[in-house]
Amino acid sequence: MDNSKEIFPLVDEEGKVTGRATRGECHNGSMLLHPVVHLHVFNSRGEIYLQRRPDWKDIQPGKWDTAVGGHIDYGETPEEALRREVREELGITHFKPVFIGRYVFESPRERELVYVHSTTYDGEIHPSAEELDGGRFWTVQEIADAMGKDILTPNFESEYMKCFGK
Repeated sequence: MDNSKEIFPLVDEEGKVTGRATRGECHNGSMLLHPVVHLHVFNSRGEIYLQRRPDWKDIQPGKWDTAVGGHIDYGETPEEALRREVREELGITHFKPVFIGRYVFESPRERELVYVHSTTYDGEIHPSAEELDGGRFWTVQEIADAMGKDILTPNFESEYMKCFGK
């Protein structure tokens, strides 16, 4: 279960910390802007790894999503959060992230400042049994076929189109 008391930084659209709030406050429709990191993991064949979100998640349960996505803890840099989240979610410790950019994502329930990264990785992936409900590599065609069918998270669909234009 997600910890609704976990403390997140609040930020402006440039990423400057302006305060702090709990996960529960950030995810209750308050629209408090809080930062997250995403990592898109591609293999050398051009396939992209997606995680399946567990059914107990408070946001988009049961849907396929970006390989790694996680909140930045209060006092943590985006780079530190990215390395921590990749280690926790996929068991990967050696990878070279490429910063793609940042943008504000808004849903009816929350606002996030998303720091987007990608990497090419052909090593072993060990999805966390505690945080994920598995994962696998998808072909470009499989992604295209799943778009708009409530299989993928809206955030992933939007980010994939924005960042990779596919």
